[in-house]
Amino acid sequence: MIVIHPPADFPHLRSLRSTGLEDPIPIHEPTMDILLKEVQRLFEQQLKIESLLTLSKKLQVELKERLQSSSQCMLPSHNYELPTGKEHGTYLALEVGGSTLRVTLVDLSRRNCSRQHLRIRRIVTSTIDNNVRDLRGVAFFDWIAEKVGEMLSEDRVACDYMRLKEPLPMGIAWSFPIESNLNIRLDAIVNDSSAAVLSRAYIDPSTRLAVILGTGLNAAIHLPISSLHSSKFGFREFPTSVDTTHVLVNTELSMFGKRAFPISRWDDILNTNHMLPDFQPMEYLIAGGYLGEIVRLVLVEATQTVALFGGVLPFMLSKPWSLDTRTLAAIEADAHPSLSPSCQGFQKTFSMLIPPTEKEMHFIRQVILSVTRRSKGYFSAAVHALSSLLHDLDYQTLKDVDHICIGCDGSVINKYPGYMAHCQALLDQLVTLENGGRKRVVLESAGESAVLGAGVAAAMARTEE
Repeated sequence: MIVIHPPADFPHLRSLRSTGLEDPIPIHEPTMDILLKEVQRLFEQQLKIESLLTLSKKLQVELKERLQSSSQCMLPSHNYELPTGKEHGTYLALEVGGSTLRVTLVDLSRRNCSRQHLRIRRIVTSTIDNNVRDLRGVAFFDWIAEKVGEMLSEDRVACDYMRLKEPLPMGIAWSFPIESNLNIRLDAIVNDSSAAVLSRAYIDPSTRLAVILGTGLNAAIHLPISSLHSSKFGFREFPTSVDTTHVLVNTELSMFGKRAFPISRWDDILNTNHMLPDFQPMEYLIAGGYLGEIVRLVLVEATQTVALFGGVLPFMLSKPWSLDTRTLAAIEADAHPSLSPSCQGFQKTFSMLIPPTEKEMHFIRQVILSVTRRSKGYFSAAVHALSSLLHDLDYQTLKDVDHICIGCDGSVINKYPGYMAHCQALLDQLVTLENGGRKRVVLESAGESAVLGAGVAAAMARTEE
């Protein structure tokens, strides 16, 4: 037994007060086990299926509110229809990310074709390094045109197009202008979540919704135009044609959840120190770009209060954002009883002279499990809220399908160990608990959706001509 003062950043000790005597109250030393129980309580207290359904219903209210009023969320795109599955041909598709440019040729062979009916025929990836980022004016687009030209010159079908007067149709994931002397024509522009809907809907006509969960978080949903306030369409003309009944909506899902999701003190630290506090509250709790930092903040406190790492935080781990999702996944997937592979990997990653002890490694793994379980739970509640919104606003369109397919892209949903399977199980429980004639929600991988969706969008635009 030792004598300590309750630290200000250790809330479960704050209720202990001095007796007014010369010495403070003697208490037992806080341990990793005590802190771990608090971590599990704070991160997992809302993960019972009844609690997740309550969170979903809160999000449904917020989703419906922002269909009417928000200028930042639930934004109608310029994509009104879903693919029929009859579109076919070869299309140029571009995806511009923060660090890479991907130039692809996408083949569409009709939905009922016996061969693979949506595939990437050719792909070339180029790094957008600092030299490229420093290009000014049209020079950046000239660089893109050069990369497109290099890829097209290597493909026979593309070369045939280049000799024809008819330009090669092109779709692009994300919005920016392109002008070049190549024989191509920009037919469609989509964002990442809309592209995921289009690519999965081309394969499965029950698709009405798609989610992106990797470093960040977003979703798109196909809704009746009548469910959105006319002001949502801004300066463009409000669609009035009897043939135009629906629109693909970019939800900006990352911005939701501030009023719905409980948070821990470590989430509060992350949010307070973020360059955009409160801007994307759901993303900060769920997405891969933040899971590692939340775990790191817990480990920092554990070092200070319960002598994790012998009370000395490894220098590399003291740096914000130094713990990434790939490291979390490796530790969570470690099935060795002693976690020796994780110990070795952790020591190497953070340049530690002495590896974590087996007890410390088990503590770290349990913290990771709590943080990722919450991510899966909150993500499932958000997906359930979106599918319920679809049921409420577009029931007539859904009455002839036996399930709703949700296209899923992103490194966390598609690659993190057990993530999608865990979420599918939670969604099945949520639908069963809610009952009320709800359709089953089925998560399906929609890998490479940005370029495939851009290709499908270009094919749809050509079909409409």
